[in-house]
Amino acid sequence: MSKVTFVSRMTVKEGREAEFVERCNRLHAAVKQSEPETLYYEFFKLREPQRYCVIESFANAAAEEAHMSSPLLVEHGPGIVDCLAEPYVREYLDPFEVP
Repeated sequence: MSKVTFVSRMTVKEGREAEFVERCNRLHAAVKQSEPETLYYEFFKLREPQRYCVIESFANAAAEEAHMSSPLLVEHGPGIVDCLAEPYVREYLDPFEVP
C-alpha cells in the first residue's frame, strides 16, 4: 500500500490559542515517541489570525488507521477539537506519478 499524506486546516476559538498550541505540542511529542509508521507529523501556525494546520504522513493506510484510532487521539483529540471554532478541513495529498 502507498503512503497516506494530508493537511488539516483549523480555526481556533478566540482566546483558546495558547491552550490549543499546548495540547497540540503534547500530542506531537507523544506521536513522535510512539508511532514509528507516522512518517511526518507537524503543526503549523498559518498567517491568518487564529488559523493553524497539521500535516500528517503515514507509511500506509493501516498506519493512518492505527493513528486515528490510537489511545493518543482518544486522550488528546477531544481537547484539541474543543478549541476549534468550526470543524477542521482535511485535504489529502497525492504524490506526482512519475511518467
